[in-house]
Amino acid sequence: MRVLIIDDEEDTRSIASMSLSIIGGLEVLEAESGADGIKMAEVEQPDVILLDMMMPVMDGSETLVALQSNAGTQRIPVIFLTAKAMSSEIERLKRMGAVGVLTKPFDPTMLANQVRQILEG
Repeated sequence: MRVLIIDDEEDTRSIASMSLSIIGGLEVLEAESGADGIKMAEVEQPDVILLDMMMPVMDGSETLVALQSNAGTQRIPVIFLTAKAMSSEIERLKRMGAVGVLTKPFDPTMLANQVRQILEG
C-alpha cells in the first residue's frame, strides 16, 4: 500500500513516514504543502492520503476540496491528521468526505494499523 503524507511539519512527516514504512511495511511518499500534495497525488496515485489539517497557504480542508474536485485524485481516500480532536470537528471533516480522522500526537507504533483499520471500514 502506498501512503502520501501531506504535512508542513518535517518532524511529523519523518515520524509518520518511518512508522508507516519500518513498522507498517508501507511505501510512503511525502509532500510539505497542499499544492505539492495535490500534484504528487495526481502523478503517484497513492492508495491513501494522510492530510494535516493546519497548514499555511492551503489548509487541510482546502486541500481536500481540491483533491475531491480533481478527476485524477477524487477517488483517493483521505485521512486527516489533526491536533483538533473535538468530536464536532471530526464529524465536520467526515461530512466533507474524509474517510477517517487521526489525532496528533499519534502513536508511531500504531499508525499503520490505524490507517488499515480506517480503510477496511
